[in-house]
This record gives sequence, C-alpha cells and structure tokens, in this order.
Amino acid sequence: MRSWLDEHFARIVAERGVPGASVAVLTRGQVLTAAAGVLSRATGVEATADAVFQIGSITKLWTSTLVMQLVDDGLVDLDAPLRTYLPGFTVRDEAAAAAITTRQLLCHVAGFEGDIFTDTGRGEDAVEKYLDSIHDIPQLFEPGEVFSYNNTGFVVLGRLVEVLRGKPFDEVLIERLAGPLGLTHVSPSPYEAILHRAAVGHVPGADGAMTPAPTWALARSNAPAGSMLAMTARDLLGFVAMHLAGGTAPDGSVVLTPGSVAAMRQPQVKVPRLSGMAEAWGLGWELGEYDGHAVIGHDGGTIGQAAFLRFAPEHGVAIALLTNGGDFFGIFDDVLAHLLDRLTGITLPGRPVPPAAPEPIDPAPYLGRYTDTIYDITVSQDDDGAIWLDRVPKDVIAEIGGKPMRSRLVHLEGDSLIALEPIHGIHPVYAFIGRDDAGLAKYVHYGRVVARA
Repeated sequence: MRSWLDEHFARIVAERGVPGASVAVLTRGQVLTAAAGVLSRATGVEATADAVFQIGSITKLWTSTLVMQLVDDGLVDLDAPLRTYLPGFTVRDEAAAAAITTRQLLCHVAGFEGDIFTDTGRGEDAVEKYLDSIHDIPQLFEPGEVFSYNNTGFVVLGRLVEVLRGKPFDEVLIERLAGPLGLTHVSPSPYEAILHRAAVGHVPGADGAMTPAPTWALARSNAPAGSMLAMTARDLLGFVAMHLAGGTAPDGSVVLTPGSVAAMRQPQVKVPRLSGMAEAWGLGWELGEYDGHAVIGHDGGTIGQAAFLRFAPEHGVAIALLTNGGDFFGIFDDVLAHLLDRLTGITLPGRPVPPAAPEPIDPAPYLGRYTDTIYDITVSQDDDGAIWLDRVPKDVIAEIGGKPMRSRLVHLEGDSLIALEPIHGIHPVYAFIGRDDAGLAKYVHYGRVVARA
C-alpha cells in the first residue's frame, strides 16, 4: 500500500486538476498517509500530511458523537421532544417545533428548511444567536416523514451540546473528542488552523482554471454542521479508529459507550435513490451495504474544499481523502474507491447514469418552480419536448460565487429524472415526491427536499 501511494497519488492529484490533497489509510491497525500538490495556488505552499483541510459536513459525525455522549451521561433521551432540553427552540410550525426529537435531527427527518446559513458573527455566542434566528423558517413536511439533508438541524444539535455542557461548541469538541483521542491538528476555527499548514479552497475562475476561493470558511454559526472544522486526514482517522474500537480511546479510556457506537450505525431512515448517497442513514452516519458488506461514511464540502470518509467495520479499514478543488469525484474514484476495493474486496457501486434509451414520459406533474433559501429551481419543457432544470443560486451561495446551472433531464425510474450530461463528474438525480390536489409534485428531492413555490 505504501508503494501504491508513493507511485500513484501525486500523479492522480495532478491528472484530476486538484490543487492539493491529503489521504490517510487505516489498515491492519496502522495509518499510512500521503499528500501532494499545493495548499494554495496563490502561495504555492506544498501540501503535506500534517496540513489541515476543512472536512465540511463530516463534522456532523463529530456533532453526532457529542450528542451520543449526552445520551451516555443520561442527559438526553433521543425520543423526547427537543424542547425538553431546548425550551426556546421554535420554527414557524408550532406543532412541529413541539414534537421534533433529537433522533429526528440526527437522521435528517425533522422536516424544516435545512440550508439556513445566517451569519451571526464570530463570537462564542454565534450558535446561540443562530438558534434565535430560525424561529420563522418553514416546515416542509411532518417530522419523521422523509429524509431531507438538513444543515440547520445540526446547528440545533450543536446548541443542544452547548446548553447541556455549559460551554461553546468548539470547546466541547476539543475537550471531549480531540483531547481524549490525542489528536493534535484538529482546528475548530481559523484561529487554530493558522498554527498549521492550512489548505485554501479553490473554485473555477473566469478562465475555468482553479483559483483560490474568495473566503476561507462559511459562517461560524454553522460550525456544528460543518462550516469550518479542519484537520489532517490522519486525525480524522483517529476519530474513526475510536468508533472502530467500540468507543475506546488509544489510552483505554471510554469516549463513547459500545451501545452508542452501535446505535449510531443502525439504519433510521431510507434515502431515495440519489446520485452520491447511500441507501440509508443512521444517527449521523451514512450507511451502505454492498455485496453483504457494510461501508459507512460521510462526505463534506465547503468553499472549494471536499472531503470523503469511508470505513468497512468488518475489515477494520478506513480511508479519509481531503481535497481543495478540482475534480473531486474523479479523485474519489481513483483513490478512495480503488483503495477500498484493493484492501477489502468491496467494490462501491457506480453512480446512476442516464439510460441509453430513456422512456418517454409526461412531465406535466414535475413542471414548475421550486424554491428554498439557497436556490430557485425551475423545471420546464421546450418546444421540442425536452425537459430542462434551471437552478439559480441565491443568498450565501450566490455571494460566494455560485453559478446558475442548466441541465436537460430524462426519465430514470418512477418519478425520478436524471441529468443527461454530467456535472462535476456525476449525473444528478431529481426525485419528484408528493402530489397536490392538482396532481402536481409537491417537492423536488436531490438530497434536500425543495418545495414547489
């Protein structure tokens, strides 16, 4: 494995147009690392194995673990209303706010708008202020009804941790996870990241070339959901190793009980067939099963950075891949998926692709405008009968340089359509779910549920 990394990793990073990347592989109780490229094309600083990259939404696994520690300590019942512990929690739908549980937040079925990125400042009260700011966000569906990836819900969980531990989220994360696990490069904010080599995200410039992103991180208010936590690939696997060891730290101390470790991996909700997502979600973990073998993990994306984590519990193998731009999914296939197959014999399934001869359909139930806080989505049909999806960014996504996207859709299966041309190497799948009295789809689902306007 060492020889493969030495021979191929740098070449793949260059071929995939990735400015810089770091990978760590846990196998047979040992961790192997490699890095290649640069941390910023503006400075040319070399990417090394001790450089920190943002892990994005993989942070949600850390937040979930902190919540399960509260369960271990008898401070939280997952199925009690969240208001038992956060009496001030409210959203626009009062009945939903009173009913939502911690479990529903952990597995993305709480049902309220999930992409709220309100910047509430850089102080230690950022998460607290964020909770006050979401009192009027819409409820899209009944709690527990359907999976819809929810960043907002994980900020709420972060506030739960803060209230019950009596400290800011960042402090709790270091005190209860990074510290006991002996992790030295875990950086909850830029103040810690600057002490290390730190990767900068890259986005396509006017000429299409990767250029450093205009800002390093998203708002601190979203830290529990993954807006800025950075670390080395090795330290990320130090966290995974604890889960593989049934919650035990290297020094033998118990960070999480075996019961909670196991509970986090139990399927809680099925996920519609969507590009890039496994078929089920646990308490934080994304859960897949391929040829009878479990593969567990999570992905993360911030401004120009993408992170991937997979582990196979029965084989004791885990792989973390951190990148700062370029062909994210291509390097995932060439490195992480390849190494997983080589070490375990598990071949990850290919992503959905358009059928060679798509079935003609009546798109009328799907046509119209769908909207949430970060995108306006319009599905239309042209004079030639082609179905098109236009997605226009707004709010924070527009502010950080998000571009409009136009895709031709064809029928995949049931009420799901798929983009005919790939975007960043994948063909997005859009599932149209629910029906109103006129027979029109209520929502478009692409990992998030977006309501018809």
